[in-house]
Amino acid sequence: MPSSSLIEFIDTALSCTSDFALSYSDSKQKWLIRKHLLSLIQDHPTFTLSTDTFFHDDGTTVNLLQATGHLHVANHTPSIPLTIWIHENYPLMPPMVYVLSYSTSSIHQDHPFVHSSGATSSPYLQTWEFPRCNLTELVHNLVRIFSRDHPFVDSPAASFTHPSLTSKMEALDRLSGMLHYDTIVLLAQTEDEMEDLYNLQPEMVKRNDIIASMIVELEHERMNLTHKVKNLMNQADVLVNWLRVNDAKSHGKKLEDDDIAFVAGDEDSRLLIESLATDSAIEDSMYALDKAVEQGVVSFDAYLKQVRMLAREQFFLRAKLVKLRDPLAFSIGLERD
Repeated sequence: MPSSSLIEFIDTALSCTSDFALSYSDSKQKWLIRKHLLSLIQDHPTFTLSTDTFFHDDGTTVNLLQATGHLHVANHTPSIPLTIWIHENYPLMPPMVYVLSYSTSSIHQDHPFVHSSGATSSPYLQTWEFPRCNLTELVHNLVRIFSRDHPFVDSPAASFTHPSLTSKMEALDRLSGMLHYDTIVLLAQTEDEMEDLYNLQPEMVKRNDIIASMIVELEHERMNLTHKVKNLMNQADVLVNWLRVNDAKSHGKKLEDDDIAFVAGDEDSRLLIESLATDSAIEDSMYALDKAVEQGVVSFDAYLKQVRMLAREQFFLRAKLVKLRDPLAFSIGLERD
């Protein structure tokens, strides 16, 4: 049971109408605040009450009641100094909760519910709804979540998977804590990936420059090839025009003798042409005699007589080719031998 002096303090503070009057205007609201504070002190007698000025984030100031005390969550961890400010629109608005750090102990980094400044925002506060929520149940909830993740002790995220969690609020606390630590891990991984990508950026810029240079070179090569193709097309047009003109002339003039199509440049060339033609004719004659013997048109004696005569003539002809000292004619004579 709260002491009579504490009850008197609450009544005096709520009924004050001077310049130091509190920012609670409705009488029903004051009665609920009195009731909830007395219930809180009855469950947690170490808490003390006082009044002070509270500065909101938007710069407005209000005079509010505050409850200050220590939460003992486990024997092996330090107690947690806590200040609970009663909002001017309480109980429709949740109270403002702050964890006060020790000079020797600070709030550990990345706590899921307590900011480094001490401001506390648990799922219970975020889902505050009157009359389901009140100060006593708020403190009970803080004891539960701080027993799993102490503000001054860096607890593992696995503490939120405790099998004894059964109620809806406890499940919500667990889910919030797990999501918080998962988010921290994900952010760390994302930062590492961003760092890797940042380090990769110079290499990508270098490769981009190489590719741009290759594209320029290929473009120059394409232009050169296009120029060469145009030149070849022009040359082809010239050649086609020349053939068209000269082919028309050749069709208009019939050669009287096919032999005049080849004209020797000098006497040696004339002799070479005649000798090669004669040698080719002898070869054709021997081939015809072979076929005639096979078919029985020519007797074997006649075949031998003609072959001997042609061979003798071919021998002197090829000797003549050698005498002309023409390497081409000489090699042809050797192949046919």
